[in-house]
Amino acid sequence: MHSTQSRRCFLTTLSSAGAASLMGVSGTFAQEAPPETITIRLAKSVSICTAPQYVAEELLRAEGFTDVRFVTVEAGVPSGIAVARGDIDFTANFAPSLLIPIDAGEPITIVGGEHIGCFELFARGGIHSIADLKGKNVGVQGPGSPEHLFISTMAAYVGLDPAKDIRWVTGAGSRPMDLFADGKIDAFLGFPPQPQDLRSRGIGSVIVNSTLDRPWSQYFCCMLAARRDYVRQHPVATKRVLRAIVKAADLCAAEPERVAERLVKGGFAPRYDFALQSLKQIPYARWRDYNAEDTIRFYALRLHEAGMIKSTPNKILADGTNWSFFNELKRELKG
Repeated sequence: MHSTQSRRCFLTTLSSAGAASLMGVSGTFAQEAPPETITIRLAKSVSICTAPQYVAEELLRAEGFTDVRFVTVEAGVPSGIAVARGDIDFTANFAPSLLIPIDAGEPITIVGGEHIGCFELFARGGIHSIADLKGKNVGVQGPGSPEHLFISTMAAYVGLDPAKDIRWVTGAGSRPMDLFADGKIDAFLGFPPQPQDLRSRGIGSVIVNSTLDRPWSQYFCCMLAARRDYVRQHPVATKRVLRAIVKAADLCAAEPERVAERLVKGGFAPRYDFALQSLKQIPYARWRDYNAEDTIRFYALRLHEAGMIKSTPNKILADGTNWSFFNELKRELKG
């Protein structure tokens, strides 16, 4: 838990960002029942792009959660799997990272979108497009990691077979970013603060920016998901958690400087300058503008093309999504 001083600082942040709009009680909010549980467990990592869940603590408390926990997930365990097995209640993760376990029958329900963009594909000289990755060494943390899934979907989209046409290089004791910086691999997919670090050192060039480049920029990057039984048993709590996180997304856009401070103080980001760059580059406030269902359909098709899932997009949508809370919040929080 954060210190009283940190919480007081964050409340000041909320005030300067417009506490009335971010934490104000609408008519619908006031009429809602209290959450069915006062405890909420969220995953903790050092990925800056999922900043809204890390700065949502006071917003969650305003929603009635008096026990807010940030849980460090076991090394090597994707947060989607941690949700499915009950280690945490909610997570924000790259959409395909949630679709793979849903396809495998894991009890995960995607309830909304958090933000678009954040991934950047870095490459060395002579590689100018995704198609140029054919026969090249591409570093990823491991099979099934977000980096592996995103590059695979991009490769399938341009007609490559990711299993045959790309030489995957896993960490093997070294981080893929370090392998790229040392010239040992040809390409690397980074997420904040990695792209900011590479640019500060003048290493490589960006051939795909998922915040700016179509079609990736047209869909959510990170989605919000919970255990299926949590959503079924705690519908009021589910909506309240989701509301706190999307309000926190608005806060990230409105007050990036103070949110960056919060991330560093809370141990969610190593450097203020990289955190601030990330917050300013990711369009957090546009969560209302994108279609969560279209995102799932798009990535399910890409994963199916790559032979990484068997389910059709319609089956994934039927088995692993519930948009009722997100659609309600889009109407309530029009911005």
